[in-house]
Amino acid sequence: MTVLVTGVAGFIGARVAQMLLDEGTCVLGIDSLSDHLYPREDKERRLTQLRLSPCFTLVEADLVDVDLVPILRQCEVVIHEAAVPGLTLSWERFCAYAHNNIMATERLLQAITRNPSIHLVHASTSSVYGLNALGDEGGPLNPVSPYGVTKLAAEHLVDAYAANFGVRATTLRYFSVYGPSQRPDMAYERFCEDLVTGRTITITGDGHQSRTNTHIDDVARATISAAHRRLAGETMNICGNQEMELLDVIDLFADEIGVAPKLAFEDPRPGDQYRTSGDASKAQALLEWSPTVPLERGLRDQARNVAARLSLHRHRGPKLES
Repeated sequence: MTVLVTGVAGFIGARVAQMLLDEGTCVLGIDSLSDHLYPREDKERRLTQLRLSPCFTLVEADLVDVDLVPILRQCEVVIHEAAVPGLTLSWERFCAYAHNNIMATERLLQAITRNPSIHLVHASTSSVYGLNALGDEGGPLNPVSPYGVTKLAAEHLVDAYAANFGVRATTLRYFSVYGPSQRPDMAYERFCEDLVTGRTITITGDGHQSRTNTHIDDVARATISAAHRRLAGETMNICGNQEMELLDVIDLFADEIGVAPKLAFEDPRPGDQYRTSGDASKAQALLEWSPTVPLERGLRDQARNVAARLSLHRHRGPKLES
């Protein structure tokens, strides 16, 4: 089986691709390697490991511009991870979010109609639920950020193409994905870096906002299970089973790194979620999946990973002339 992974150089896309390669599945990856949120070099580092496999092929392209029809002829499943994530910039650069989250999805769906045997696994987000993402998939869909609006629009496009053209798709709503190699713009990665370097951590809001955190490995396993099972017309929450407040996460990071955190507080960001506490019972039943990484262990692993990376960076000096 060959699987197309869009956004293959991203935090989630790269981990999904690596797990597929590890199980012997060939991966064709597409990524524009854009620097909307963080430098291209970070994405290139993720690709280094993937390129070690002879079963991995990369197409550097924008989904909106590339001719996808011949590419899709090589694949049986498409895992659509490509998107511009993140909250803050979605207010300032809406065109980029509309281009990458809506237009790119529509172009992909158009191409899939020419290859009707393909199954699509579409990556969405808990942000489609709005300020509070609570319970199962039947909750109200009321996004409060442009990012959430574009991701919900992408879901509606998937449903429209399924209803009108028979596209077979499974939609997964990820909840607060964390773990090693997290994007540098994401809160947990920034908090760990601030703790290691002694900087003040800036908290937007009161710090009591909470998340159902989901480890990157658990997210990748659920996504690959969806690719294998190919359950058309299903939408499922993919979330951990432990909820934790932001201040408690910071305390755990600080304990692992061995420092006392310095905190500053600012007003909440417009459109930020206050509480996510998802119910993944549907995914557990249909995908035979459940989260396996205990939250405390996963968070401590992430803190150690950041500390080790920054320590290595500090100890790399310029080469001396002989």
